[in-house]
Amino acid sequence: MAGVVVITDSTASLPVERAAALGITVVPLRVVVDGDDLPDDGVTLTRADLADAMRAGATVSTSQPSAETFTEAMVAALDGGADAVVSLHISAELSGTGNTARLAAEEAGRQRPGAQVHAVDTRTAAGGTGLAAIAAAEVAAAGGDVERVLAAAREVAARSRVFFVVADLHHLARGGRIGQARAFVGSALGIRPVLGIESGRIAVVETVRGAARARRRLVELAVRAAGGPGAVAPRGAAGPVRVAVHHFDSAVDAEELATMVRERLEETGAEVVEVLFSEVTAVIGAHTGPGVLGVVVAPAGPAAR
Repeated sequence: MAGVVVITDSTASLPVERAAALGITVVPLRVVVDGDDLPDDGVTLTRADLADAMRAGATVSTSQPSAETFTEAMVAALDGGADAVVSLHISAELSGTGNTARLAAEEAGRQRPGAQVHAVDTRTAAGGTGLAAIAAAEVAAAGGDVERVLAAAREVAARSRVFFVVADLHHLARGGRIGQARAFVGSALGIRPVLGIESGRIAVVETVRGAARARRRLVELAVRAAGGPGAVAPRGAAGPVRVAVHHFDSAVDAEELATMVRERLEETGAEVVEVLFSEVTAVIGAHTGPGVLGVVVAPAGPAAR
């Protein structure tokens, strides 16, 4: 296994099969449910079990992996034949995971002198990080060196657009990651903020009234980001993009959203390489709460051009 190995953390919310096919190593964060500390691997704690626990009033918190866990993954990749490691992580504005990975990268470099080990703060989350990992892994699979892999990851992450709506803002408020959206907590007027990731933080993109209208706005925002009419697109109207549709314990609504996104993108002639349907992992779900729906649009990356 020569070349560059891509590592990411579980918040990237990549489907297991997709990550495995591209050789992406996923390091799980931790979820604590009523005192039980569990890995965010989708097996030990399923999304459905977490959603049920949250609805039942369980106390839920999250934590990052240890530096030792990251170091082990990085050293294992190098010992497996990799020349370099590129490790991509959720925004440092939302989690300390990336900083822990940076410390781990330094330790891995000490343990394997001469190896190139890079930890990257993607300044985004969920599919923003996940689509960057896919693009980076494709460049690596095509024989790209570490600089090309890093460039692909950084370009896709920087130009990604993440939009989402939550059923209940209180979950984000409890985690302290809600920013300006806090003003809408407890609103009795049916006002729904459409949220996004801007400069690494959660921000209010716009406000609408009602859940159905919020979902429609997700679709239109995705179309504009992908190069639809009048849009300022990540790569311009002619550039190929990938799209991720996310949810947490809301598969039926997410399938409907994915269908709407596909149909509208086809109507506008946007060049879409892939629409990835993905339930966010438990760590993301613990902060957004059940019922979250999201759409992520990002450049497809140099290997897809």
